[in-house]
Amino acid sequence: MRLRNWLFRIFREVSLLFGFEEVDFPVLESEALFIRKAGEEIRDQLYCFEDRGNRRVALRPELTPSLARLVIQKGKSLSLPLKWFAIGQCWRYERMTRGRRREHYQWNMDIIGVPDVMAEAELISSIVTFFKRIGITASDVGFKISSRKVLQEVLRCYSIPENLFAKVCIIIDKIEKIPMDEIKKELKSAGVSEKAVEELLQVLSIKSLTKLEEILGSAGEAVADLKLLFSLAEKFGYSEWIEFDASVVRGLAYYTGIVFEGFDREGKLRAICGGGRYDRLLSTFGGDDLPACGFGFGDAVIIELLKDKGLLPEVNLEVENIVSALDVDLQGAAARVASILREKGQSVDLVLESKPLKWVFKRAARINAQRLILVGSSEWQRDMVSVKILSSGEQYEVKLDELE
Repeated sequence: MRLRNWLFRIFREVSLLFGFEEVDFPVLESEALFIRKAGEEIRDQLYCFEDRGNRRVALRPELTPSLARLVIQKGKSLSLPLKWFAIGQCWRYERMTRGRRREHYQWNMDIIGVPDVMAEAELISSIVTFFKRIGITASDVGFKISSRKVLQEVLRCYSIPENLFAKVCIIIDKIEKIPMDEIKKELKSAGVSEKAVEELLQVLSIKSLTKLEEILGSAGEAVADLKLLFSLAEKFGYSEWIEFDASVVRGLAYYTGIVFEGFDREGKLRAICGGGRYDRLLSTFGGDDLPACGFGFGDAVIIELLKDKGLLPEVNLEVENIVSALDVDLQGAAARVASILREKGQSVDLVLESKPLKWVFKRAARINAQRLILVGSSEWQRDMVSVKILSSGEQYEVKLDELE
């Protein structure tokens, strides 16, 4: 819990630093909320059941559909743009591997109502800020960036129907996870011609924006968006963190434009975080579309990365004072001392039983107490207590009403 609180505190600090407001959603949602987009991998990973009212419900596997539902529910009462963040528990029924658990927490930041690439640039900047705060550098981690529009433009060249787009994205998202022959086989069985498969895989292997421009031309939205994002990254000051990689499409069907993924440069771990633009998500849930983009950042992979880099912080329990009575008759007096200090905002571990001094010292060391306050009968008769500073061993008596 101490480690989790440390991580969540930094998630919150960064979100607030960027002017975002915290929101949350129910952990239990209607199953339909998550299966509106058929063909997504998420459908097979739901923890779902029927409740007592015979409704199909699911534990949330991610936060974005709930966000969309909330935006639609609030409707015209919202003033745009919205900059919201959430740190929520999510559940996915899937094979557990390093950095992937069936239950995890996710930090999401979303911007609703900004059509410009500036929004994506701001989101990536917030993640870079987070990495810097926890001691991760651009040599440890990078972002692969592409656009769904790249894929759309290639598919358009080969007259591949629009309705195959989501299916193709899901297959391509597996590029680093399964052999290339499997990818080809899956694309062909999805209805993509052999020539189109070869051309598509050739484009997806491109790692340079200049090369992409040679193939697609500079007129298309895909190239224009990407060029703008890379130039904004320079202004934000995180150019060395990002690289173009046409194979990044993200598995979820709702992305419509820029997509990005955080990865560890040693390639030992799965994606650290990912996100992108999803301008057409709201209509999927029956609302009016608004330009939107966001990211999800899980708590599991980043902890693995920090372990590998030796950057996990020492998050020990820390209490300012430990207060103990030296005599069983003085326990009420010790309680009074603890109350005085707590009213002044000091944290106090009050020893609740009559314990030998040796035990009290051990306890003080275990909880990293800064001061030990002993209530003894001769001092108490004079309205005083004995204070020991545990780091230096300095000891003195202090009047009860002067105790700070």
